Amino acid sequence: MCAIAGILNLKANLDTITRFQNTMTRRGPDDFGVFSDRTTTLLHARLTVIDPVGGKQPMHLEYNQERYTLVYNGELYNTEELRAELSKLGHRFSGHSDTEVLLHAYAQWGRECLDKLNGIFAFAVWEQQKGRLFLARDRIGVKPLFYSLYQGGLLFASEIKTILSYPGFPAILDTTGAAELILIGPGRTPGCGVLKGIQELEPGCCGVWENGSFHWERYWKLTDAPHQDSFDDTVEKVRYLVTDAIKRQMVSDVPIGTFLSGGLDSSLISSVCASELAKQGKQLSTFSVDYENNRKYFVPGKFQPNTDADFIGIMESYLKCKPHRIELTAQQLYDALEESTMARDLPGMADVDFSLLLFCKEIRKDVTVALSGECADEIFGGYPWYRDPEIREQAGFPWAQSTKERASLLSANLTAQIRAQDYVMSKYQQTLDESDILPETSALERRMKQMVNLNFRWFMQTLLDRKDRMSMYSSLEVRVPFCDWRIAEYLYRVPWEMKDYNGYEKGLLRKAATGLLPDQILWRKKSPYPKTYDPQYLNLMRDRMNRLLKDSSSPLWELLQRSKVSELAAGDMPWPWYGQLMKTPQTIAYLLQIDFWIRHYGVDLQLA
Repeated sequence: MCAIAGILNLKANLDTITRFQNTMTRRGPDDFGVFSDRTTTLLHARLTVIDPVGGKQPMHLEYNQERYTLVYNGELYNTEELRAELSKLGHRFSGHSDTEVLLHAYAQWGRECLDKLNGIFAFAVWEQQKGRLFLARDRIGVKPLFYSLYQGGLLFASEIKTILSYPGFPAILDTTGAAELILIGPGRTPGCGVLKGIQELEPGCCGVWENGSFHWERYWKLTDAPHQDSFDDTVEKVRYLVTDAIKRQMVSDVPIGTFLSGGLDSSLISSVCASELAKQGKQLSTFSVDYENNRKYFVPGKFQPNTDADFIGIMESYLKCKPHRIELTAQQLYDALEESTMARDLPGMADVDFSLLLFCKEIRKDVTVALSGECADEIFGGYPWYRDPEIREQAGFPWAQSTKERASLLSANLTAQIRAQDYVMSKYQQTLDESDILPETSALERRMKQMVNLNFRWFMQTLLDRKDRMSMYSSLEVRVPFCDWRIAEYLYRVPWEMKDYNGYEKGLLRKAATGLLPDQILWRKKSPYPKTYDPQYLNLMRDRMNRLLKDSSSPLWELLQRSKVSELAAGDMPWPWYGQLMKTPQTIAYLLQIDFWIRHYGVDLQLA
């Protein structure tokens, strides 16, 4: 994976290029390249995974009286099929990188090449003769791409920090951005970069910059169609799609490993990878995370019925893998608050971010590429809010039924300007309205498809943001096989009755994985990403918040009421801020992240 950036119709001297490069190095430590002509500068920082010599960027191609220049962040998983198709059309290749194949694909088919790509990507192609820039992002949104229309020009980059490094670019938080932080965060409205003037190209979208203007369009979304496969055929199709996606995503010229939590999703990926590597006489490296004192302090609950450690051991024995276990302390998590905020460029999921940042840093010591089980729950319906009829039928985002409580924290100034319930519900309703659902669909099926779209467009994006930023901060490429668009599209059309096979979370996936996992893992009740239960973590966060409460100069008090935050920090929240895991300590940490973020990024609060 890599970092890409561009500066169009704006000054780009050596100082500016150096500024950009300094923000891109963590994503791409192995090489740096620049292309410049009269109006356009494209930049690329590379993490070398495939074809070290033949994959250098920016990459150029002369074809049919046009000169194309590409910068690309991502990985194609159908490279060889595309190469064969393009070769039949007369294209010739000098290396074996997917970068070269992508460039030829765009030269041959233009925008329509997107319909042929299976992968995760964000890329830009400059067409010199036409004076046109084409931008695109993968269907699911695994790879990021931010942009800003600034002073008559265009800035784009893999991360917000790169855009902010452009000389004179202001970091402004207005009322809308404040609403995003407090009412939606750590999620974001699709396309919103929180800071004023910064947007994100949405998943499944592409755009063109030409003659001083930028226009974007959606080239893919989840679409409904009748599901005509029998249950047995559906099981076989799911088994094929999932195992094929995993095998495709093992392609690499550098060492790979897998995340292993002992849950269904990561265990299935690890099982397929171990089997494939064994055919080559190789042993899989697995990586697992736990927390100091969790056995001592863990209390089973509705959402987290057991800890992972014993199940990880079962899988390690089953896989005959090379295991790596990483244990984190409360102090380490606390110390990672600032670094994880800088990695994400925004306040994030508190210790869920902190732990992943530290985890990835350790994994990178052994491998450059790792496969992870994110997004199976969104696609196969694994979360509690899919399966609890009472929660399922409530209006609003099911992972954040806390708008009233969040709004109660707002400062008097923001309370007067923001209609909190309207702000959140309008976005919720827009997603429902945009969901593609066949007219004859039953009420239950309609609701389940709405739930998939809500999770796909919102909650899943927060997790993908987290995964990309926390891993790439340590130059670790993490691939997510369940984000193969073929799986998402097929499963969207599968009836809920099949997905909920035998009343199990992700029952259909479990049935499809039969024979690939031990029964203790195959039918283990879902448990979310692990967090620390050590009370020291809460104490550390409370101590820091208590110090902040005494600091009248903190910018946080322009957003929130100090007295309300004091009550929150001293109490025990009966409601989660976000998802299943962000309770009192994580919410305190999130608010501390906001304070640090405003100060560190020099954010100008324009809240009038």
